[in-house]
Amino acid sequence: MFQVFKLLSFLPLWLLHGLGWSLGWLAFLLSPTYRRRFVANACQAGLTATQRRIAVGHSGRLVAELPKLWLGVEARIEWQGREHVVAALKAGRGVVFLTPHLGCFEITAQAYAQAFGLQGQPITVLFRPPRQAWLARLVTLSRARPGIATAPTTLAGVKQMLKALKAGHCVGLLPDQVPPQSQGVWAPFFGKDAYTMTLSARLAAQSGATVLLAWGERLPLGRGYTVHVQPLSEPLRADLTEAAGQINAAMESLIRQCPTQYLWGYARYKAPRVNHELAARK
Repeated sequence: MFQVFKLLSFLPLWLLHGLGWSLGWLAFLLSPTYRRRFVANACQAGLTATQRRIAVGHSGRLVAELPKLWLGVEARIEWQGREHVVAALKAGRGVVFLTPHLGCFEITAQAYAQAFGLQGQPITVLFRPPRQAWLARLVTLSRARPGIATAPTTLAGVKQMLKALKAGHCVGLLPDQVPPQSQGVWAPFFGKDAYTMTLSARLAAQSGATVLLAWGERLPLGRGYTVHVQPLSEPLRADLTEAAGQINAAMESLIRQCPTQYLWGYARYKAPRVNHELAARK
């Protein structure tokens, strides 16, 4: 399978995105469960029928571009809001990047590593390896690149991220990912309660790090990506439930900038899984 990914990485990005568009629609048409969840989540956020149709194609592009991002040449990247990263790094308190399942979220860490990580300011990203052994190996090898470190979704990983922040480095999380049981709170997301992680708020509070919002816009015709960065509108509150609500509202604001590139098929409103590591400690 590694060889297949490597071969696909030689294809131009515009062709991979074209193949991905078809892949997105194939998954949408062949899986009733996925289709119902996709439509329900998109309608919950108020997307029009036209926006939903475009979003179906983008969900496939998300998968099809991975060989290029993991094993191909570096993608063309533009920045909007780069000055916020520069200012945060100069402050020296570390940076917590919050990125939703919007556009190409894989490119945000790569873009940061290219621009800042190689100059002594690495980024540590929270990473849950896939269950399939071949895919876990591929993803692990592909993400092991200069300027980027990965932290597992365990207590050890949390300690690793906190250590990085206290050293003045950066961490990246997907705060709209459903955390394990006891690691989140219920907070509104597009008007419906979703189990929301508190890790990002806890990391910021314990380290004093700057919180920045970031997402990677997928440009048309395979022209590359634009990484958008902006600060939070106000500091995170001390209460974790209130902070989770703030973060969800911030993620909504990003998604509304480009709703057709959000991963609406993700099971955002599912019940959290049991945290076996914590359960074993009890």
